[in-house]
Amino acid sequence: MSVSLSKGQKINLEKQGGGALGKVTMGLGWDAIKSKGFLGFGSKSEAVDLDASVVMFDEGNSPVDVIWFRQLRSKDGSVVHTGDNRTGAGDGDDEQINVDLGAVPATVKSLVFTVNSFTGQTFAQVENAYCRLVDASNGQEVARFNLSVQGPHSAQIMAKVYRHNGAWKMHAIGENGNGRTFDDLLPQISAHL
Repeated sequence: MSVSLSKGQKINLEKQGGGALGKVTMGLGWDAIKSKGFLGFGSKSEAVDLDASVVMFDEGNSPVDVIWFRQLRSKDGSVVHTGDNRTGAGDGDDEQINVDLGAVPATVKSLVFTVNSFTGQTFAQVENAYCRLVDASNGQEVARFNLSVQGPHSAQIMAKVYRHNGAWKMHAIGENGNGRTFDDLLPQISAHL
């Protein structure tokens, strides 16, 4: 059963019926911007390039690795990005980041997921944008965060998956920002570590 997340909400990443999640997928989906032509004829779509990224942090809150469209795999192999979708075309998740939580090095305390509009559109312009967390063992959606907050921002710090008392937990951050890549959000991310 999926939990619809709201800004600031925290959830424990345990399977229904007990046991911790071992592998999770963070999915990002959106649609191209549709515009109507003259008098409603000749409608067209404008490509939107949203990018999913994850920054891995150590106990000292220093970034140790970044997985994004220019580096699709973490140095330790525990996190894999499936590739860059530059248009938003197609159904379902347009980009995915797969995380093997059991393989994440013990020195990594948290993983922060971000979304950026590389092409510069604001989320007020982007249609049907969402981010979700899926139990990769059975494909069941665990949590969903709709990017429905309207406004002139082009990035969002989506969520943090972190270790707490030996278990993985998730904090839905949902903080708006601006920038074309995760790098532009690093000063804002530090407040959530």
